[in-house]
Amino acid sequence: MVQAYNFLASWQLFPEKGVYEFGERPRSGIYKMEAMENERLLSVSMNWVTIENQAFESKYQLVPDGQEHSFENPEIADSSKATFIDGITFETQFFKNSKPVLQVMNELMPNGYLKITQKGLTPAQREYTNIEYYHKQMSVLPYSSSVAGALIKPTEEGVIRHKALTAMEEQTNMQLGQIRKQIELLALQAQEIQKRKELSLIIYTAKLNFAPVIGQTYYLYEKSDGSHLLSLVSPREWGGGAGPYKRFVAAVKLLADHTWMEVV
Repeated sequence: MVQAYNFLASWQLFPEKGVYEFGERPRSGIYKMEAMENERLLSVSMNWVTIENQAFESKYQLVPDGQEHSFENPEIADSSKATFIDGITFETQFFKNSKPVLQVMNELMPNGYLKITQKGLTPAQREYTNIEYYHKQMSVLPYSSSVAGALIKPTEEGVIRHKALTAMEEQTNMQLGQIRKQIELLALQAQEIQKRKELSLIIYTAKLNFAPVIGQTYYLYEKSDGSHLLSLVSPREWGGGAGPYKRFVAAVKLLADHTWMEVV
């Protein structure tokens, strides 16, 4: 049962990430898997709270040897078969009257989350699939959680995989953060260039009675007919208004790339 090592933990539910075709979406939940006694059993317990603050609990034991065994709660199933497919996939099948009634697939995701997929039948015999996602609440221990528990040794492959996944997630999250900041900066720069372009188009269609000088500040006005005029005279020199024109648009400056920017 060395492959159980990666699953032995307490996991907290992401209620907002799940898909529930049968039953209501819980508000919170805890899924826990422990090694029990020297019989090499697995104890699986679930606690969840509904939106209406109703608390529920379920607990059962499995023999993960790939063989069918009698199940302790006949209301759920007569027998069960639990199998570790590999170090990151654990499957449990439940049978009633020799027919499968529920399949539970536990999968460890590359980001360290636990994905649990339940496929079963409703009381009306309609097929459903529920998918839940959990994140680990406590470190995986290289020993059982009880004094009489069976020793669970981590496989070298599992330890290497865990370290690699942790390092990968840290590095990719850092790189994605850097790229996100660069994208935000580029978006701001693009907005500024677009603003300069629109202003430049207005000025280059405006009336000019002089040759503009790079770095010099000028004053853009709108005339009564909707056209524009670039002037050396500021609104302050008109007594704080637009003078003979309809309105003052902006103080502008010619840049070296021959675009115009607004001067605040």
